[in-house]
Amino acid sequence: MNESTPSSRPLLIVDDDATFVRVLARAMDSRGFEVVTANNADEARSQARRHHPRHCVLDLKLGDENGLKLVAELQALVPDMRILLLTGYASIATAVEAIKRGAHDYLAKPVDADAVVRALMEEESAGGEDELPEAPEAPLALRRLEWEHIQRVLTECDGNISETARRLGMHRRTLQRKLGKHPVRERPDQDH
Repeated sequence: MNESTPSSRPLLIVDDDATFVRVLARAMDSRGFEVVTANNADEARSQARRHHPRHCVLDLKLGDENGLKLVAELQALVPDMRILLLTGYASIATAVEAIKRGAHDYLAKPVDADAVVRALMEEESAGGEDELPEAPEAPLALRRLEWEHIQRVLTECDGNISETARRLGMHRRTLQRKLGKHPVRERPDQDH
């Protein structure tokens, strides 16, 4: 794809993990996308201004920066850009906040390129229809609810661990230990 072609608008991949960016960029390129990349918020803003990407794959954690904050900035720079947020810490609270801030979809890492393509193309074919996700039949486990609450407060504190620990009334190290664990899964046999 040629950058000078008006109909060709690239995919912007924003992640502070250079290896992940390289692998995903190569995979998306082989699937027909023109790809531009950024490793931090400043580069992302610069690439958005320069290339006016049609799609963006954005990581929630960009080093010390929060990808959620970047969603609105990128939307302001390129209003019709569709943003897919990726995170290693999948939680309902983070997903809701991402959508409220303007992201169009949300995937948990690890993610493969086919899942990214499906998410980007489903957005295109959905034509703006609002589909409500099905509510779980069984209540969430207590540990999962705790995880969700921690993620919600962490999001409200813009990723600041010390402030989150203060608001939750727990020691900072305890919070870091809880965040270091993978999110609690609901029941593995839930899809029956």
